[in-house]
Amino acid sequence: MPKATIDSRLLAAQEAIDNALSDAEIQGFLSQYGYNVARIGEGKAFFQTAPQLHQKQKAEYGDQFAATQALEQAWEQANAEYMRLVKLARIAFKSDLAAITKLGLDGQRKETISGWLTQAKQFYTNAIADPAALASLGQYGLTAERLQAGQALMQQVETANAAQQKEKGEAQQATLDRDAAFDKLDEWLGDFIAVARIALEAKPQFLEKLGVLKLNQPRTGTQAEVPEETGVPA
Repeated sequence: MPKATIDSRLLAAQEAIDNALSDAEIQGFLSQYGYNVARIGEGKAFFQTAPQLHQKQKAEYGDQFAATQALEQAWEQANAEYMRLVKLARIAFKSDLAAITKLGLDGQRKETISGWLTQAKQFYTNAIADPAALASLGQYGLTAERLQAGQALMQQVETANAAQQKEKGEAQQATLDRDAAFDKLDEWLGDFIAVARIALEAKPQFLEKLGVLKLNQPRTGTQAEVPEETGVPA
């Protein structure tokens, strides 16, 4: 059977806990089996924490998606300029194997962020630091200023990538925190319902008020309501 949704699990917990706390007669029966007001209050605390962490998880994923979008935009802009410069540099150094190797002009361009950054750093760093390379590139309009501008775009990608990785980590941690909170709530509610079935066996109307008659045994595990993180490969 499919897992219960987060909303349905919260609703079931709220119905059982709030109605148990608001009905003195139900409390009288439950207290005989160890579930006094204080103990039911523990379940109330679990119930209040779980949705807070659920909303935090949604917010963290929103931040991650925004950071991913910013990274993709920065990469697209930086790569467009980088490829223009690489194509011109390949013309400038078509017969200079040493320069081709030094600037990393041979081979395919990497498609991952980490690979792309490595190639772009090699190109910009070595080109800007080599007066002979700058002289050759200058014949095709590639001045030191333009190379430095391209390097700045590359650095923006590096910064955006670090921010995206940070948000990704925070979103994953928020998911772990949320799942742990719901596991605690599910465990508490499962025990509570099992005891309530015994304590209120002769009072089906009370079981109905707690929502117990509508519930199957609680399921553990949290259904993911946010799609898996997407983004620029690293």
